[in-house]
This record gives sequence, C-alpha cells and structure tokens, in this order.
Amino acid sequence: MSKQFSFSEDEMNGIVEDTYKNIIIECKNLISETKCPNEQIIALLSLVASTFTPTLSEE
Repeated sequence: MSKQFSFSEDEMNGIVEDTYKNIIIECKNLISETKCPNEQIIALLSLVASTFTPTLSEE
C-alpha cells in the first residue's frame, strides 16, 4: 500500500493551481473549436484520468 500524498501549500498555490487553470482553459478551447458537448469533455477527462489509474498488475 502506498503512503498518502499531499501537495504542499506552495505547490497548491503554484503548480497545482496553474495546472488546474490550464486544463480548464484547454477544455474551453476544445469546446470552442469543435462545438462538442460537455459530455465529450467529461469523457476525455475520464480517459486522461484512467491513464493515471494503477492496474491490478501494478499493485
């Protein structure tokens, strides 16, 4: 079992906040350029999240 991880306050106010803002901006750009529905963005973000989900063989 892995140890619980927390970002530091500096990271939360820096790189984490920047990353969040950039993801939101890029999702809005994708909607603007493709006119896709929010559900397509949700599906894309789910796919991205699954990239970082450990598989049973990695545990």
